[in-house]
Formats: sequence, structure tokens, C-alpha cells
Amino acid sequence: MQINDIPFGTTDWNQVERSEHQGESGIAVWRTQRFGDIRVRMVEYTPGYLADHWCEKGHILLCLDGELTTELEDGRIFVLKPGMSYQVADKAEPHRSSTSVGARLFIVD
Repeated sequence: MQINDIPFGTTDWNQVERSEHQGESGIAVWRTQRFGDIRVRMVEYTPGYLADHWCEKGHILLCLDGELTTELEDGRIFVLKPGMSYQVADKAEPHRSSTSVGARLFIVD
């Protein structure tokens, strides 16, 4: 990846507008910034969140708080705790997220 044409800047994530996304259960709250073709998000999942779809978008995801369970369509399951991350390419391995306790994530895609 090459990052071009983005001047130095800072982001106060508390000042970024929130958008809510209903899951199969629970809610995901996104705070999204775009830098050219790069989308950067701070995402909070409520306790009991389960995604309502299999995602095929590539991400680099860092768990900041809580605990995130990521299920791959082939049945593998990974649990991320604070300080853990995952990365996956576009259309590489469909995945979906859930959390029983809630989670706060930093995602680049």
C-alpha cells in the first residue's frame, strides 16, 4: 500500500460524527474518516452484537477494548482481546464479527 496526498493531521475521534448500524443483534457505532481511498474507523459494538452479513472487505483491525470474536465462513473462530489485531485482504476470506461483552476497535480499510 502506498499512502499519497494526505497532509499531516490529527483526529479527535470524540468529535467525529457517529453512525449506527444494526446487526442481527446489537448495534455497531461507527466514527468514520476518509483519507483518499483509505477509510479509517473507530467502531464500538454493543454487548451481544452479531453481524448481519458475511463481510468480504479487507481490513486491518485492532481491538482496543472488550473482546471480539471473528468467525470465518470456513468455520474457524478467532478471539481478539485488547492489543490484538487481524488483517485480511479484500475477497480473501469472508468473516463476521460478534461480541458478548462489547468491543471497541480501530479499523483501516
